[in-house]
Amino acid sequence: MINIANSYSYINPINEGDRVNEYPQVLSASTMIGNKILNPAGEQLGSIKELMIDPDDGFIIYAVLSFGGFLGLGDKLFAIPWEALTLDTENHAFILDVDKEALKNAPGFDKDHWPDNAQYNAGWLLDIYEYYGYSPYWMPDKQEENQE
Repeated sequence: MINIANSYSYINPINEGDRVNEYPQVLSASTMIGNKILNPAGEQLGSIKELMIDPDDGFIIYAVLSFGGFLGLGDKLFAIPWEALTLDTENHAFILDVDKEALKNAPGFDKDHWPDNAQYNAGWLLDIYEYYGYSPYWMPDKQEENQE
């Protein structure tokens, strides 16, 4: 499994004798959208509906996970911090270390009421990161607090 970091900054070393080449892991967004999201037990939690990108910094802020419903009807959507997902290349899936019950209780939204800038400014995204136990990259002070 490969842990994909923000903006595909994951470095994958290849050992060629004494020389190590480093290159970023790169995937197109369209290859990830629709991929299933599993928990470590192998239960399907949903699929990636969208990737939300910070245009100023070029980072993927969060993946939108579609959960529940049938054929897209009744789905609940969840913002999942990008750092919380681990790519499973063998199964063309992402692993999220959350059980189904925790996901059912997670803050989410529906397809007709996506978060907007006012919610971001009110701390909605920070709450999402905290719910999943991650610190947002755009708040370095918060990252230092969580490391202590």
